[in-house]
Order: sequence, then structure tokens, then C-alpha cells
Amino acid sequence: MRVRTQRSSAAVSVASALALLLSGCGSADDWSGPRSELQPIGTLAPGFTDAPPAPGATIAPRSGSWDAVHPPQGYRVVLLTLGDDAATATLSTAVAEWAAAEDVSLKTVTVTEPERAIDGIVEAMELGPDLIVSAGDELVDPLAVVTASHLDRQFLIVGAQLPEPTGNVTAAVWHGASSRGSEVANSSTSSDPDAVTPDRADAAVRAGVASVVNGITGIVVWLG
Repeated sequence: MRVRTQRSSAAVSVASALALLLSGCGSADDWSGPRSELQPIGTLAPGFTDAPPAPGATIAPRSGSWDAVHPPQGYRVVLLTLGDDAATATLSTAVAEWAAAEDVSLKTVTVTEPERAIDGIVEAMELGPDLIVSAGDELVDPLAVVTASHLDRQFLIVGAQLPEPTGNVTAAVWHGASSRGSEVANSSTSSDPDAVTPDRADAAVRAGVASVVNGITGIVVWLG
């Protein structure tokens, strides 16, 4: 089997977006056009972070302090996913639903074999998105290998984190969804599939994107 790319426009309904994730079909959105400077819509509320965090720091934003922030018009996102477990499916669904609600242009790269993960990351980068959102614990180790060499690409990892993120990698995690990959001792204890609920996944996507579009990157957003 090979890395399979699924492409969709999130201007369609949530149901259609989810169908595209499952079917492998989608529109051939053209992302080759010129880009204007991207500015987030809305502002972070007090309590998101008291001061600009240091690289690699963990912040614990007040719940809902990201609610007024929305991605810029024409925002382009690639969902990078690996794994057929329930937690990964919940995270992927949260990204698709968020993209549909926010009128984000969404394309998906689904890696079907763990050994092809780096190929999938490269494919996602080659699509030229504004942000790559990763769903699936099995992507942590491959992302740790690739991301530091591509600082011009922004990544958001939901439900997991890198052991040593660079300034282009942001993570949104919570209790039971904070794995740091196979190379970190006891990392497996931070993965509880039951902790990955639709509400938690939705909050992680929204808080993580709010951080990224406001230039607060290279950190861990801890949702408790």
C-alpha cells in the first residue's frame, strides 16, 4: 500500500468533509495562487498566556480564552494522519469539523503504513499549506526527525507532543493525550484512548490553531 492523499474543501458540510476522509475522494483545490499576509480574525482573551512563552515552554490557557480567535480567510490546512484506532479517528474528525465550521480549505494526507510516515510528512509539506495538523501517536517519532529541518513549515500536533520541539512545532495536549513518542521513557503512560473525547479534541484543535495564528509557536498548550 502507499501513502494516500485525500483532498477536500471545508466549505462543504461536516458530513461531506468526513465522507472525504473515509472515501479518498475530493476536489482538486488549487493552492498555487498568490498569498496575502495572513491575519487572524479576533483576539485572544486574557488568560491565554500572561507573557510570550519561552521556546519549548508549556502554557496552560484559561478555558475559552481562545474562543474569539478564528483562522484567516483562505487559510490552508493539511491534516496528516496515521492509525486506525478510535483516538486517531476522533482527532481527525475534530479537525474536519473545525475546518468545515471555519471555512478552512482542508486537504488530508493519510499514511497507511507506519514505515511510510516520513513520506507522508514530505507529501503534506509539498502541498504548501499554511499549517499541517498531525493526528495519531505514531507520527510523533517521524515528526521529530523531519520538522527541525523544515523551519519554514508550521506544524500543530493534537493529542501528542515532541520531546524537543523546534519553533515551528506547537502541540495541544491534555491528561491522557500527551505522548512524547517511543524514545521517551514512560511516554506510553501518557496515552489513554478514553481521554480522547470529541469535546477534548475540538478544544485542542481550536486552542492550538489560535496559538499558531497568533505567532505563539514552538510551545505546548496544556488543556489539563
